Amino acid sequence: MTKINARDYATLTFDCYGTLIDWGAGITGYLQPLLARYDVHVIDEFLLEAFAELEPELQAEGGAYRDVLARLLQRLGERLAFQPKPEELAGFADSIAQWPAFEDSIAALEALASHFELAVVSNIDDDLFKHSAKRLQAPFAHVVTAQQAQVYKPDPRVFELALSRVKGPVLHVAQSRFHDIVPATAAGLDTVWINRPAKDAAKPVAASPTWTFTSLAEFAAAVC
Repeated sequence: MTKINARDYATLTFDCYGTLIDWGAGITGYLQPLLARYDVHVIDEFLLEAFAELEPELQAEGGAYRDVLARLLQRLGERLAFQPKPEELAGFADSIAQWPAFEDSIAALEALASHFELAVVSNIDDDLFKHSAKRLQAPFAHVVTAQQAQVYKPDPRVFELALSRVKGPVLHVAQSRFHDIVPATAAGLDTVWINRPAKDAAKPVAASPTWTFTSLAEFAAAVC
């Protein structure tokens, strides 16, 4: 098994959605029942590929993540020939409160917190992340959001803000190569790619992480 020397790092920074929270399940869990009400039938993979395509485009336009998700659902409705109601558009962001943590997230974070300071670096609004923080039960010393940075990953300014707050050396842990591994590497950080066998909603890109694991539990075992 790959081993990582815990003494090489003071802080672990984590992406949240796709890494700690199962956003694939959360996204499809909200959208599929909604689509069924409009007699629209598509497979989960279609929805996640559309999400991966549209999310970066809409984030580049700016605005709160709550508004990004509403606009994304509006665009999806245009593609699939249905018009979501205002409460359904708003409900997409509200559904984040129900997005589940991966089965290994809570135990792994608890184990890692005994060795490192933990931080989250996430493309999210502050109020929306609070729901996920409760699910994760993790003692995050720092939470850095897109709302605070006023830009979205992979913009390097998100990592610049994070690095101005946390203690180094830093190891960044994430599932999305597009949002995290590529820009974190460019920022000079060592990275861990959590290549989960789960449904993904991130744009696929080539990346060169320092280490790769198939789960957070596997990573925790390698570093603790």
